[in-house]
Amino acid sequence: MARAATPKKAPAKAATATAARKTAARKPAAAKASTASKSVKASGAAGKVHQVIGAVVDVAFSDHLPPILNALETDNQGTRLVLEVAQHLGENIVRTIAMDTTEGLVRGQAVTDTGGPITVPVGPEMLGRIINVIGEPVDEEGPVKASEMRAIHAPAPEYIEQSTEAEILITGIKVLDLLAPYAKGGKIGLFGGAGVGKTVLIQELINNIAKAHGGYSVFAGVGERTREGNDLYHEFIESGVNKKGGGEGSKAALVYGQMNEPPGARARVGLTGLTVAEYFRDQGQDVLFFVDNIFRFTQAGSEVSALLGR
Repeated sequence: MARAATPKKAPAKAATATAARKTAARKPAAAKASTASKSVKASGAAGKVHQVIGAVVDVAFSDHLPPILNALETDNQGTRLVLEVAQHLGENIVRTIAMDTTEGLVRGQAVTDTGGPITVPVGPEMLGRIINVIGEPVDEEGPVKASEMRAIHAPAPEYIEQSTEAEILITGIKVLDLLAPYAKGGKIGLFGGAGVGKTVLIQELINNIAKAHGGYSVFAGVGERTREGNDLYHEFIESGVNKKGGGEGSKAALVYGQMNEPPGARARVGLTGLTVAEYFRDQGQDVLFFVDNIFRFTQAGSEVSALLGR
């Protein structure tokens, strides 16, 4: 079952599934994104771990509190651990959600405020690559050599910046184009039980758009099985949608937050994928943004709320 929405709706950060975002050279949106990128400057404020409860980490600061949604960083046994500020507790403690495992963290450990939200690499260099929620490559193909970084939290485009044209996206799947056509700029949900072919349909859409229309796709795997993510990566290479290791000719970027990762990572990986997709939108490209699975996205949000005691 597919449902097409009107193209006038503002793009939600938790977009349910596919939509081609048609924007004709939106300079205000591009300028706004660029300004947001430049505003992310490290403040360097230092704090210390006050308490660790699973994926929730309380951090104490002596001079000032980082704003909500700011990213904090600490070294966890040689691994960069990113924490996102979720609450202010009193005058000198913030409650944060970890984007990775907190095993090994100890009280009193140094934490640094980055001065802005989590930033991830964007650009054509992302095509053919797999990154995680904080923009680190996980495909064992070396670092991502992107020239631009963007914050995952950014204001949505205003209505005056959005296209008002009603245009159908030709998918090449005849039953969809005839019975349930997709509107460019809209949002479509694919509903069905386990194993009925939702992910297969997404793969076919990406393949058709890449080969027939030269468009780009961004796939956000939220809470999916690691095996499924691995299979999707290799199927894209075998079908010619992507080149191994990225590079010229690749048409899809993959962003994964698998089901074995903490709820903080699964709740934010959708925004990471959206940030990558918005770069192509600002360049005037047609881009399909997929979130698979939206149920696990909402489930991660519920887990985070429970951890925060809401």
